[in-house]
Amino acid sequence: MADSTPVPVIAIDGPSASGKGTVALRVAAELGFHYLDSGALYRAAALAAMKAGANLENDLEVSRITLTLNINFIRDRIKIGNQDVTEAIREESVSNAASQVAAFPKVRAALLTRQRALRQPPGLVADGRDMGSVVFPDAVLKIFLTASPEERAARRHKQLMEKGMDANMTALLQDIQERDTRDSARSVAPLQKCADAVLLDTTGVPVEGVVTQVLALYKRARQAP
Repeated sequence: MADSTPVPVIAIDGPSASGKGTVALRVAAELGFHYLDSGALYRAAALAAMKAGANLENDLEVSRITLTLNINFIRDRIKIGNQDVTEAIREESVSNAASQVAAFPKVRAALLTRQRALRQPPGLVADGRDMGSVVFPDAVLKIFLTASPEERAARRHKQLMEKGMDANMTALLQDIQERDTRDSARSVAPLQKCADAVLLDTTGVPVEGVVTQVLALYKRARQAP
């Protein structure tokens, strides 16, 4: 008889630059699980809409592009069709557009099935804004990762500087605060901590320490009756 036990999912949600992507990727590597960067899907959808000259304030227009989006994850690279967009989707203009189109119900619906299809053995670590609340409500472990706006702005500043890109701390802090407000206030799948999620504040905590905490929480969750 086939095993009917659901493929385990660790859902890691949190605001922009909270470190959830880095933590999720390392946890997945430690467990040998698949990894879903849901933000990359929205960034790719936003980039495709921008390149197509779509009206980013039109849910239907952007969702039509999203439905036909040919996006592929190949190791640590992301492609739309044959074009590598790994770096392009991380640009601030694309990040802001992604946060904007992510508020659209039709865009979110267009990506929901695609995200759930990535739930494959032996397991999945998914990071985003609504992984535990909407996409994988039955996740065996739900984490809400956060940090102070100032620390998150500093992390984003460091990332951009390491890539040789100009960055202004004041502007980055304002952008993060505006994005938090937009993500939390949207009517569909707003950024929020689930009642059954574990809150981890990463302010001043190194990545290795957070990864260790998540792995310990997962081990405990799997042992629970």
